[in-house]
Amino acid sequence: MGRSGLICAFLLAVCCCSRRAAGVPGEAEQPEPELVEVEVGHTALLKCGLSHAQGNLSHVDWFSVHKEKRMPIFRVRQGQGQSEPGEYQNRLSLQDKGTTLVLTGITPHDDRIFTCQGKRRAQEHRIRLRVYKAPEEPSIQVNTLGISVNSKEPVEVATCVGRNGYPVPQVTWYKNGQSLKEEKNRVHIQSSQTEESSGLFTLRSVLQAQVSKEDKDAQFYCELSYRLPSGNHMKESKEVTVPVFYPAERVWLEVEPEGMLKEGDRVEIRCLADGNPQPHFSIIKQNLNTREMEEERTDDNGVLVLDPAQKEHSGRYECQGLDLETTTSLQSDQQELVVNYVSDVRVSPAAPESQEGSSLTLNCEAESNQDLQFQWLREKTGKLLAKGQVLQLHNLKREEGGGYRCLASVPSVPGLNRSQLVNVAIFGPPWMASREKKMWVKENSVLNLSCEASGHPRPSIVWSVHGMASEQDQEPQNVLSVLNVLVTPELLETGAECVASNSLGRNTTIIFLELDSNRTTNLSTSTISPPARANGTSTEKKLTEPESKGVVIVAVTVCVLVLALLGAVLYFFHKKGKLPCGRSGKQEITLPPSRKSEFVVEVKSDKLPEEMGLLQGSSGDKRAPGDQVGGSSRGQSLTVFRDWEQQGLTVAEH
Repeated sequence: MGRSGLICAFLLAVCCCSRRAAGVPGEAEQPEPELVEVEVGHTALLKCGLSHAQGNLSHVDWFSVHKEKRMPIFRVRQGQGQSEPGEYQNRLSLQDKGTTLVLTGITPHDDRIFTCQGKRRAQEHRIRLRVYKAPEEPSIQVNTLGISVNSKEPVEVATCVGRNGYPVPQVTWYKNGQSLKEEKNRVHIQSSQTEESSGLFTLRSVLQAQVSKEDKDAQFYCELSYRLPSGNHMKESKEVTVPVFYPAERVWLEVEPEGMLKEGDRVEIRCLADGNPQPHFSIIKQNLNTREMEEERTDDNGVLVLDPAQKEHSGRYECQGLDLETTTSLQSDQQELVVNYVSDVRVSPAAPESQEGSSLTLNCEAESNQDLQFQWLREKTGKLLAKGQVLQLHNLKREEGGGYRCLASVPSVPGLNRSQLVNVAIFGPPWMASREKKMWVKENSVLNLSCEASGHPRPSIVWSVHGMASEQDQEPQNVLSVLNVLVTPELLETGAECVASNSLGRNTTIIFLELDSNRTTNLSTSTISPPARANGTSTEKKLTEPESKGVVIVAVTVCVLVLALLGAVLYFFHKKGKLPCGRSGKQEITLPPSRKSEFVVEVKSDKLPEEMGLLQGSSGDKRAPGDQVGGSSRGQSLTVFRDWEQQGLTVAEH
């Protein structure tokens, strides 16, 4: 183009600008399109806003404008709509008598301008369809390798990802609740976005920063801001902490548990430092003899475990740390470890002996690094007898023999105590736990018989029957013997006897055996009393007395039954006419020749047999109806045989 052409083009442009500035009719800019907002997956309503009457909307063409390309998508003729072939063919329909175009299944690709045009081409209505989709919850991934404070440039702290949002959300980074901004050589935020095939976007943002020792506990998180038709929204990720590496400046010693320690505790000694990572530690202890520091053996975590702690573990400890990055060696202050103890509890005399009625003195001693308190306890009962190192026993009795315990404790250290047991022996012959015992057994079963005795000197036990015997020590002066035997008829008859003896005498315990089958018979008439003590006075009845009562009752019952049978025989003969007895006078009972040697009964009483009383039991109570021989009429004919002479009955022999 020549110089004249350039001049003409310039003048034409100036003219056009002048006409627009002067407001030449027909050259005004198009108005802003109507805004319609909708979320992905929802339905959009596109209303044609042409200025002419509704009746003139019977001829309308719809277009979509994308990347400045205008494509027909729908047409209305005579109030009837029809989709044009293409991407919108099956998603469009008419509503409100043809004034509104309905677009279903909104996707991010529908974010564009739509126009409707009437029959007059000069008239056109433009609609801007905005599409939105909330992103998923943001995920955050921290730099697990950590950041050194010695780094000279910003290093990646964490990465934030927000998936499937539309349009691309905005990301903001926070540290301890304060938003982070770009800062040269200190903070750098690098964000990128990826469009998926669905049209949605995935945002990826990386935070890079320089850190200091103070950031070791800092909380980082990201925030996504986005818009929906309902307004502005935001989503936050979880908080993360990035490992920060920094050299140690101080090393110290820590002991668990805290407070005063005692023998038997589990004690852990560990080294700590204010650096990250922790330096390599070693624990050393001062040798009390050489005064030199010696390294102690620790576990894999560098912890010295004293389990159980002993008084020898007391002493001075310190930590030494070596920073592997800076090769700097650090040393802690020395710390005194004290393991409190009580040891060597001794009672004198160690094996006390005494005669009955005499006195005895026991002394207790112990060693400790703290002030001690002494107590004396009875071993059997746990009863507190005295406080102090000395225990005085006066006018000793046999029952006072046995165990006594001296307890040495440290009041200032709870739970720290030691004790010593001593057994006091009282000279005397054996004492038996019981003089006699009764056991219910089953024949041919295996049974354990036990016998317990005490005395000083310690007694020995022998049994009167054969079996397998074993002894169990109770106390130095007590012995328990257990005999395993088979229950035989001979053993049931003889029972068993155990004999305890020592150099001062002997004593016995007798064991009676009864079959279980006899238990129910004797249960209602006898009571088994507790075994009598072998060494004291007992007022309890012997077991044979209630047994004899039972025998008497059985004998009386048999006699009554015999008498009732005899009365029934007499009544039978009377009914058959073979007993011609009158109401008075002497009558004779005639017997057959073969029975003339038998006895007959003569009635001398004026009373009728029916007027005599019923047979009474030994206790004076009337017999039950089931025990009356021959029914009620037969029972009325019976008399009380022990009153025969008073009623005038005699017995004659034919």
